[in-house]
Amino acid sequence: MLNILNTSINFVREPLLAPFGFKGGHLDELWQIVVKVSDGESSGIGVGVQSVLWSDADVFATHSQCGGNALMMLICEFALGKIRGKSFKTPFDVLDFVRDDAIEYAKKITGKEDLRETFVMNALVALDNAVWQLYAKKKNSEDFISLAGEEFAPALSYRHTKLCNIPLITYGLSDEKIHGLLKEGFFLLKIKIGSDPDGDKSQEKMLAWDKARLKQIHDIASRYTTEFTENGKIAYYIDANGRYDSLARMQDFLDYAKEIGALSQIVLLEEPFAEDNKLDVSSLPCRIAADESAHSVHDVEERIALGYTAIALKPIAKTMSESLRILAEAHKKNVVCFCADLTVNPLMVEINKNVAARIAPIPGIKIGAVESNGAQNYTNWAKLYSYHPMGNESFAAPKNGIYELSDKFFATAGGIYRDSAYYSEIVK
Repeated sequence: MLNILNTSINFVREPLLAPFGFKGGHLDELWQIVVKVSDGESSGIGVGVQSVLWSDADVFATHSQCGGNALMMLICEFALGKIRGKSFKTPFDVLDFVRDDAIEYAKKITGKEDLRETFVMNALVALDNAVWQLYAKKKNSEDFISLAGEEFAPALSYRHTKLCNIPLITYGLSDEKIHGLLKEGFFLLKIKIGSDPDGDKSQEKMLAWDKARLKQIHDIASRYTTEFTENGKIAYYIDANGRYDSLARMQDFLDYAKEIGALSQIVLLEEPFAEDNKLDVSSLPCRIAADESAHSVHDVEERIALGYTAIALKPIAKTMSESLRILAEAHKKNVVCFCADLTVNPLMVEINKNVAARIAPIPGIKIGAVESNGAQNYTNWAKLYSYHPMGNESFAAPKNGIYELSDKFFATAGGIYRDSAYYSEIVK
């Protein structure tokens, strides 16, 4: 039983190396939220990374970076107040208890009735992670499968010893840096499209820019080969972030990809349309993935009915609790899942890796995969590793674009249930 007697919350502002562009916007820092929950004997420390731009671009556009982050943090603090003095059987019960009230509170403080649910789920990640750590301590276990529960075991039946690290190709990443990633051994590139080059929201200009950017990247990647894809070529994971307005325009982009020889290398095309634009995507000639639109099991069922054949799991952005439920539902429907990043710190990458190491690989890719772009974006990435309780272990950092997962990783869940001295001090 989880008896929540005390809670606390704090945050750290982590600067980025350069403005990080996607969804037509840019950000230059990410707030790391730290939560502590205690039953009087044991405590759980949970870390979350907030991305206002990713979770609700309208909130980002109508507030300063600090203002949007402060609103999101208030939602987490509100939820902590709800669970203080309450008892729960599992972390799933905690999320179920706070979710609806947190959504209503979030709509109130943002003044936005159509607030995207992802904004709230992102806000609850640190709380969920803290509860999972407390739960692991009460169970005296670091076994990821047994803590999750046997009902999730069928969807978590793999045991990858290698995970390819998926880097992020942002709007402004230079040719030199793309070459550098490919030379280092990265072979599955996540490419951001949906730019707003003149800031006027023109779909025609966006499409033209996206085509030019794809050709620029494809011309570079065509010079490299890899042993880790079925066709031996560099693979592309295209992320549109809901920026396209119609099937015709999306098809135009894909027709161009075919024209330049890039279509066969696109293993995923993520979130082509806005969440409320419920178009059937089954006519598009590649695997279409849902991300921001997949808040819950119900959303996953809806997206599958619309022709989506892949789901981006984000334990680090939508909570581990809900992500496990989404995974189980997708597994029943034979829908591909993969773990995407939110530019999180090394300790939170470990959370994603625990799921990625245990799910089926992306078709066309020979090994498991997990996205992590923090090394490309955080100013203090090397220092952030020192906050990870097992950050010096061989499995913690990728080598030549590959995470090598040892028996120790699986035995300890990569250290995600262990205390971090640094984050513990933040909420002392």
